[in-house]
Amino acid sequence: MRDFIPQIEPWIDQSELEELKRVIDSTYVTENLLTKEFEERIKELTGSKYAISIANGTMALFCCLKSMGIGPGDEVLVPNLTFIATSNAVLLAGATPVFCEIDKKTFCLDTEMAQHLVNKKTKAIIPVHLYGQSADMNKIIEFSKSNNLKVIEDAAQGVGVRFEGKHTGTFGDMGVLSFYGNKTITCGEGGVILTNSKKLRDKSYALKNHGRLQKGTFKHEEIGYNFCFTEMQAAIGISQLKKLSKIIERKKCIYDLYCKELNSLNERLVKVPADPRVSPVWWFTSFLTDEKTELKQFLLERGIQTRDFFYPLHLQPCYESMKHRTTFKVSEGIYSKGISLPSSYNLTLQEQQYIINSIFKFFNS
Repeated sequence: MRDFIPQIEPWIDQSELEELKRVIDSTYVTENLLTKEFEERIKELTGSKYAISIANGTMALFCCLKSMGIGPGDEVLVPNLTFIATSNAVLLAGATPVFCEIDKKTFCLDTEMAQHLVNKKTKAIIPVHLYGQSADMNKIIEFSKSNNLKVIEDAAQGVGVRFEGKHTGTFGDMGVLSFYGNKTITCGEGGVILTNSKKLRDKSYALKNHGRLQKGTFKHEEIGYNFCFTEMQAAIGISQLKKLSKIIERKKCIYDLYCKELNSLNERLVKVPADPRVSPVWWFTSFLTDEKTELKQFLLERGIQTRDFFYPLHLQPCYESMKHRTTFKVSEGIYSKGISLPSSYNLTLQEQQYIINSIFKFFNS
């Protein structure tokens, strides 16, 4: 058993090296055949008509916003409990993120609270599919239609996750997947934009490709940027997609064992809620406890790394000057109790049992 058990790490082996050799042998290192193959595999996985690879998930969100014409003077609703990239992408587009409280049952954006935040400046909503689950997309779509809002799904953590059988990121106008190093599958860095609209596909592609729809030309129809993918990212992504079913299965086994073995701790360690309409991918296995700080330290002293939940946006030091229109007791409470346990594909049964025994030792002491 390892002396230190990381909370999350990617499953990288010889298969990634074999795919990367295809790139080296071809000598094409920028977007080419492997990138196209990667995008085709993403479309097959998600059912999306279009998939546009992009440098990372944050730039994907930015391009979604810009392709819809969202910018200065506009407001975008984002959940208060999410990784900061969600709201920073809104700021980068020149718009204003408006933080919305989350639903205590799903940890995702609460549409009832969101209704109080809508005004004539509100142009879009970004539901975030948190920790391998899904927001209630029935409510999100109903809410967006009644308020004439665009929907951009932040499914950075939602690869493989389905709501009522449909893949996250494919309900709204656009969706975003992320393949950062700690995600369910990784490209090292990287993201994908999902949409069924050719107009939005072309607009977002041009934005990431210097304002043009074709590479190799020096005529640029509009202002664009360089957020392009690489063949190396695609190679790793192809290998990871081939492993996805095994990763999902293993993460479910890890989740099930934690829940089964720790169930007797009752109210002292509570598993996060699960929506029966969701087919989750347990990116992280997480629990709620009033003794989070002490448990974290206890486990760390035994070589076990854990993670807090995302820090609520309204508390972020870099947003100190921003004014908020509501209070955030739910997200504050969940953050104060949320802890994510080691849940990588590479976690061995021996290591997981050691973690479980250490947790019992903490609570019994």
